[in-house]
Amino acid sequence: MTDKPLRLGVNIDHVATVRNARGGGYPDPLRAARIAEAAGADGITAHLREDRRHISDRDIEGLAAALSVPLNFEMAATGEMQKIALRHKPHAVCIVPEKREERTTEGGLDVSREENRLAHFIAPLRDAGCRVSIFIAADRRQIEAAHRIGAQVIELHTGAYCDAHAEGRTDERERELDALREMAAFGASLGLEIHAGHGLTYDTVQPIAAFPEVRELNIGHFLIGEAIFRGLTPAIAEMRRLMDEARR
Repeated sequence: MTDKPLRLGVNIDHVATVRNARGGGYPDPLRAARIAEAAGADGITAHLREDRRHISDRDIEGLAAALSVPLNFEMAATGEMQKIALRHKPHAVCIVPEKREERTTEGGLDVSREENRLAHFIAPLRDAGCRVSIFIAADRRQIEAAHRIGAQVIELHTGAYCDAHAEGRTDERERELDALREMAAFGASLGLEIHAGHGLTYDTVQPIAAFPEVRELNIGHFLIGEAIFRGLTPAIAEMRRLMDEARR
């Protein structure tokens, strides 16, 4: 069993998606975050998108004020989002790519193409005490660029691996898993803290959780969906059980 703890960050974005489908204040993402805390979540993740399609500014204010576990604030690399992050000073900020037409965040950030801009963008966040994470593909060039710009953390995009698993593309699934394994080790060798997430389910979490370099998994959409059938607390408890089992 590895001596490095594996944390679970629960993303509560899609509680807000359900709320916003009808308007009003129910279901409340802050209530979901409190339940997730009590169920064993080590942190709460929330993505304030530019179009505010799910999480709202008010949600971020409530989470920042009420949580006793760390808040991981996902955000695009824009001036507006930087100002919001600097106002609230969350424990962590995760810089993600964002397109208005996409249903969810697709692919990782192309750090190597915007290295200079991103280095200047994250500097004030680091100075404010936020841990800066970059959401990227399992690609050596992107990891090296994230390291050069001063990110403390990288979150490896597990979506391609999860999609290949769901569609029964076994060879591709194994290639994606091998790439994630190799790049987790490479990132850790540079001194980066390694996180992973996107699309993880009960069926796909254990191979990723078994990587000794990975310190945190961020999981949201699946857990919120599973909560419809079994409740949020049991859904999180089962994910936690599978992660711990894989770590042994």
